[in-house]
Amino acid sequence: MKISKTPFGLLNGYSIELYTLINDNGVELSIMNYGATITSLKIPNQDGGKTNIVCGFDRFDDYFSETYKNNAPYFGCTVGRYCSQIKDSKFTLNGEEFQLAANCGPNNLHGGVVGFDKQIWKVKETQKDNSVELEMSLSSKDGDEGYPGNVEAKVTIALNNDDEIGVNYHANTDKATPLSMTNHSYFNLSGFNESIEDHVVKVTTNKRLQLDETGAATGEIVDISNKADDLRTKKTIKDVHGLMGDGFEHFYVFDSMEMNKKAVVSHAATGRSLEVYSSEPCMLFYTAKYTSDELQRNAEEKYGKYRAFCCETHRYPNGPNIPGSPGSITKAKEEFKSTTIFKLKY
Repeated sequence: MKISKTPFGLLNGYSIELYTLINDNGVELSIMNYGATITSLKIPNQDGGKTNIVCGFDRFDDYFSETYKNNAPYFGCTVGRYCSQIKDSKFTLNGEEFQLAANCGPNNLHGGVVGFDKQIWKVKETQKDNSVELEMSLSSKDGDEGYPGNVEAKVTIALNNDDEIGVNYHANTDKATPLSMTNHSYFNLSGFNESIEDHVVKVTTNKRLQLDETGAATGEIVDISNKADDLRTKKTIKDVHGLMGDGFEHFYVFDSMEMNKKAVVSHAATGRSLEVYSSEPCMLFYTAKYTSDELQRNAEEKYGKYRAFCCETHRYPNGPNIPGSPGSITKAKEEFKSTTIFKLKY
């Protein structure tokens, strides 16, 4: 097992580094310190080579192309302070209203204009007996993007010899504040040889959040038992797309914040699968229905609508405005904690 580090780019005079974690099975996970962003995930293939299965770019400048900025898919980044949409870009906490940037129609999305995904993180490398990991840290000042409290945030991304990618979040604040962090990786188990519509998905709940016309969660939890989007039994994504007449942008909710399996996605043609375990009460299953067809890593690896899926684990979207939303507010001297594990099989 090892970690390598190479220069990846420059941003306002600061060096952007690319770290690659490699386990004994030959899995390679690359992460840059800008946005604590996963840029590639390469797994051994049947031809003796390696296949990348996540969206990203090999050039730092590509994350700043007009196409990427206009489409804003957030490939592979760490999202914070609060992921997904906050209704009307405001919330009230302890009797005080806080106004946020409206960067998604009338709503606030993924922490604002300059969220955790657009900042440079400090990095500490660690090698253990069965894993290699990066501990990345970031300071967010009181009033940053309109949020209260000085926050010290950390995300540790680890790769072990069981082909598991562990993502652990920790944060502390000196004032009560909304916190919900996630990783925004997009996967395609075929290696982008085809769309993800032939992938098979299972999600271990019969409940999801209702969204309003702006895309913000209302707080209503919908029972989807025996509906098209009830994924408790495995279903082919293309079949469900056809029944819904649309792609997935579904916030599935779970009964507890205990660590257990939330989802599994598989691709029969390659024998690959991704299992998702998490302590989070909610997971967005998204099939890239808004992703631009113009985005690509190279001519052989093209992205676009239905060419990737996300399993974003986090607190409820719009949680600060939903009474009783589990864990949406972290109080002073409390610790925000979250764990998600992506287990690869190939």
